[in-house]
Amino acid sequence: MLTRRHFLAGTACLASGAAVAGVARGTAMGSPLPAPADPSAGSVVRLDFTAAERPTALPCFAGHRMPMWTFSDGAWPPVARLSLGDRLDVLLENSLPGETEHTSIHWHGIRLPNDQDGVPYLVQPPVEPGQRFRYSFVPPDTGTFFFHTHCNTAEQLGRGLVGILIVDGDTTEPYAADETVLLCDWPIDLDNGTFRSFSTTRGASKAGTYGNLRSANGGTDTEIRLPASADCRLRLIDSDRTRVMEIAIEDADAAVIAIDGIAVPPFALTSWLLAPASRLDLVIRSPREGGVARLVDRRVDPVVPLARLVGAGPAGSAQAFDPRPLRAGRIAEPDLASAERLTFSFAAGKGTALPVTDDPVERMLLGSLCLSTDAFWTINGVEWPGRDHAVIPPPLAVLRLGRSYVLTLENASQIMHPIHIHGHSFKVLSSNKRDIPVHHADTVLLMPEETVEVAFVADNPGKWMFHCHVIEHQETGMMGYVEVA
Repeated sequence: MLTRRHFLAGTACLASGAAVAGVARGTAMGSPLPAPADPSAGSVVRLDFTAAERPTALPCFAGHRMPMWTFSDGAWPPVARLSLGDRLDVLLENSLPGETEHTSIHWHGIRLPNDQDGVPYLVQPPVEPGQRFRYSFVPPDTGTFFFHTHCNTAEQLGRGLVGILIVDGDTTEPYAADETVLLCDWPIDLDNGTFRSFSTTRGASKAGTYGNLRSANGGTDTEIRLPASADCRLRLIDSDRTRVMEIAIEDADAAVIAIDGIAVPPFALTSWLLAPASRLDLVIRSPREGGVARLVDRRVDPVVPLARLVGAGPAGSAQAFDPRPLRAGRIAEPDLASAERLTFSFAAGKGTALPVTDDPVERMLLGSLCLSTDAFWTINGVEWPGRDHAVIPPPLAVLRLGRSYVLTLENASQIMHPIHIHGHSFKVLSSNKRDIPVHHADTVLLMPEETVEVAFVADNPGKWMFHCHVIEHQETGMMGYVEVA
């Protein structure tokens, strides 16, 4: 769990499973969003990160010290916390093992200048071993975000190269607590205390390669203590390479207040499909002193507990549960009447028809060039060129700066795909399969054969990646970019 300044050990490290589950949302709670926050004059938050191998014994590793790759010493993951209007200045040094293991930092969900987006070759040179790169930008939005590498991502993210980014300024009144829960799997051979393969041909050509250990904040069966009978904020981040979770709270009232960092009018949480790279902000009425509520994943049978939420101290509010909304986002409203319409189809490529096997050499699929040599997935029938990530293909579309667009996102496969756009945030309008609220999101989950309509203003110039965030799908073809000019 993360307080405002500390990251505490978290919870729920369990053997993984799989099941298909539905998703539902509760009714709106009637609270309109206050006006967006105004940026302050701002200060500069400076951080130094050194990407390196650091043997670490997280609680969920059952006593093993695993060869994690992390951005910093001390508590994992690192946390960057700033106020709206502050500048984040980060110096990244690459000390990863290997002579060809280059890296970068992608600031996931941040609408930042294109040259700060962290995609090697497309917007910056890769940070080679022994080299440094400086990132400096002012995040324009409040909310819950995170950062990760964008090269050899299946392995680098899988080994722990991830961090939290919180931009404060979206509350009108403080909550009784503000905690962050980072959710991910770990592929570990517990008998030998080694990592398993982060990518396999079978996983890449299907739903992905799952880790066998579930974790929340890297811990095992560790409680999150909350002020009793009070309204508390939980910031959930799915940093996993593959897993879609159906999030629910048991034995406590809960409401959704933000999706992918951007406020929504509060609505009661029944359950919510949280895709890789997605974030979900909740307010829960914490249990009475000594009482326990549970954060769970309902996509597996039996239900997987992810965290125990324990009430502590004297009772707080005696009022009915009616969570205070966050301030509205600062994202431009698309003009739907004049918007240009484009369709993007996400489908299997010819490679998925090939025989698949699990073999030890598959660990070499994700080499120093950032991309697998196999291509199983396409966008509009086109796969990212294999073998050399440095070969930049033509853009999927050229968008006019300042113009509104409505995109029809079609999943033409039988596999779920969380589709992420860099540098922008979509307004999610509708689905042909699910009842979902209108909301902003930078990562949009597409169910099998689902069509989702989104809109946005192309107001951030540059070349912006547009890809599936099941990392093995991204690295085997389902990746492209749009150019805003």
